Amino acid sequence: MIKYFFFGLVVLLFFACGQPPQRNCEDFKTGKFSFTATINGEEKKTTFHRTLELEVDEYEGKVDSSSIRWINDCEYVLKNLNPKNKAEEKPIHIKILTTSESSYTFEYNIVGDNKKFKGTAKKVD
Repeated sequence: MIKYFFFGLVVLLFFACGQPPQRNCEDFKTGKFSFTATINGEEKKTTFHRTLELEVDEYEGKVDSSSIRWINDCEYVLKNLNPKNKAEEKPIHIKILTTSESSYTFEYNIVGDNKKFKGTAKKVD
């Protein structure tokens, strides 16, 4: 009986101590990316080019720019440089959760709002 208990404990520890998610955020601080979201049942694609200080987005033929303030290697805040209304004036907090070779999964929300959304951006060559 004790033998089975220790075996179960070892198996439990093996699964509980798994590898943490990969986060090589440095690989995604700059570059060209695409992001697809479903809005009202329709897939919408955004492409954006990011430097350390600026992000330029293209969505449905419109181009917009935002400043970037990095909080740490995996989190940053975007602030629209040319807001057209009050909603666009609010900064957006983005946190990279996991990375792969060519994409990253992130969580984002309007600063001060508790409602968070998730997405995946793919690096475009």
